[in-house]
Amino acid sequence: MAANFAINNIRDFEFIIGEWLPTEGVFNYPQFADYYSKDDIKPVLGPILKMCKEVIEPTNDDGENNPIKFENGKVTTPPSFGPLFHQLQSEGWGTSNIDKSPDAMVMPEMLHMAVWELIGAANPTFMPYVLLTTGAADLIQSFGDEKLKQMFLPKMMDGTWSGTMCLTEPSAGSDVGDILSKAYPTDDPRIFKIKGNKIFITAGDNDFTENIIHLYLARIEGARPGTGGISLFVVPKYWVNEDGSLSDNDFQTTGVEHKMGQAGSVTAALAAGENDGCRGWLLGNDPREHDGKGQGMAQMFQMMNLARMETGHMALSCIINAFCNARDNAKERVQGRLLTNPKAGRVAIINHEDIKRTLLMGKAHIEAMRAMLYRVYLAFDQRERDPDPEVRKAASDLIEITTPLCKAYPSDEGWWLISEAIQSYGGYGYCEEYPVAQIARDMKIYSIWEGTNYIQSMDLVGRKMQMKGGSLFGAWVKEMVDFCEANKGNAALSKEFAILDKALKAYQEMLKVYAGYAKTNFSLVPLYSRRVLTITSQLYCGRQILDQAVLADKKAKEVGADHYDYNFYIGKVASAKYYLHNVVPNVWSVCEIIADGDSSALEVPLEAFEYM
Repeated sequence: MAANFAINNIRDFEFIIGEWLPTEGVFNYPQFADYYSKDDIKPVLGPILKMCKEVIEPTNDDGENNPIKFENGKVTTPPSFGPLFHQLQSEGWGTSNIDKSPDAMVMPEMLHMAVWELIGAANPTFMPYVLLTTGAADLIQSFGDEKLKQMFLPKMMDGTWSGTMCLTEPSAGSDVGDILSKAYPTDDPRIFKIKGNKIFITAGDNDFTENIIHLYLARIEGARPGTGGISLFVVPKYWVNEDGSLSDNDFQTTGVEHKMGQAGSVTAALAAGENDGCRGWLLGNDPREHDGKGQGMAQMFQMMNLARMETGHMALSCIINAFCNARDNAKERVQGRLLTNPKAGRVAIINHEDIKRTLLMGKAHIEAMRAMLYRVYLAFDQRERDPDPEVRKAASDLIEITTPLCKAYPSDEGWWLISEAIQSYGGYGYCEEYPVAQIARDMKIYSIWEGTNYIQSMDLVGRKMQMKGGSLFGAWVKEMVDFCEANKGNAALSKEFAILDKALKAYQEMLKVYAGYAKTNFSLVPLYSRRVLTITSQLYCGRQILDQAVLADKKAKEVGADHYDYNFYIGKVASAKYYLHNVVPNVWSVCEIIADGDSSALEVPLEAFEYM
């Protein structure tokens, strides 16, 4: 059985976008003011919720029953994926939302990502085809000349063509600076011959679009070594001639990966220029004219950073759907009697203490992660549209610091959170006839995609914490301290703010110790980096979910116990209390571990691993 789409309402989106976040300014930006307001959250998301159940969920089943195939050099995708891709792209739910032309009708990023969250939960294996097309189109829109924009963007936005990014090579996984793909000049200074091989290219091929536009990293002869000499090229599967017709571009799929999940998503191995006939357009400067320095990695990071946000969000979509399925099963399955009243009749398992704990644990993590993500999506809208340069700068700083958190934390925690959803089913959860098994298989890739979560942790401690001499990260931490100080008098949540305060103080002391390791024993920095990323995420999520709880507590008191929204608001408060009491204490526990500086993992002889 394929995963069942079990999300049944959009109330939390209405709370986040319509009540909690300061979104008035975003909805008033000229690009949105004539089309969208807070009143449109339900009219937009309500039909999407219905479409996910009626239209998109069946395609997920199709992906499981008719997984991708590769025969005689051709890829076959699940039959329903092509029609769905064209429907979503042509109706404006996908790539066209990045359109920056003056008359484009687009929606705020925070609202658009709510759409994608629902669609991603309904069919996570389909989403890469849309998301990667969007990322590739965004790079062309940002760095291409007018000719390239006119050549590629309309057909990528309406779904005629799709797109990908091509980084990984057989000899260079995360070490992008070691790529072997080469670019050779032609008579046209913007067109280069491309030769190389790429692997693990998600959505690298399909059978439902006329052309696939690859954003391809390669090194021009004469460019400097390492990442600094890499350039970015637009390399279509089929060459686009001056009259718009397509012809062969010597670009082939040589194989596909057979994965534990994501059965409907193509993960391709690609070969460019095996017959010396592959061409691509250079984006940006020619490194031969700029001291050997290419712009490729800086350009590609724009797409990678967006993809990292989307990867974390896709993980969250899977977590949500797993717990919604577990909730429904717990409501329906009658088994056992309450320990507090064993003589009474059997009850649905949702009444049992450990099941309630499991569900609240899932709810709390979901709401904390969702709060973090949408706080950052608000910043995306501000960075792109706000007229105040200070607002744009602050938004950009927030995005820079939090991107590794948004990518890694949901995708790390998702594996065990979904396993808890499986556990709530008992033995049935281990059976493929029940839906959560597929969700677990599909979700695991997200901690690996777009840079493993170890790489995300090193990005946090090695780059984000050091930006502008550490002042940006210091200001980010101080904002949490100021938030805690401003709310410590909240009577309803005083215990929770005390926990956040204790965690913040431990974290600040840990940062001093950790900075010292960079000078005295640098190996301890990467040794502890993933745990630093986790507790940083837990701190920030704790701050966001507590902020929601302050508002929800106020709203609950205003509407009263008889109001239809009362249980929603009380549930928000319960989620925050659970997260602060059961998750945030991990912060000071890990801080103590880091301060202790145990180096046994570094000192153990490699031969010791053989005695197992």
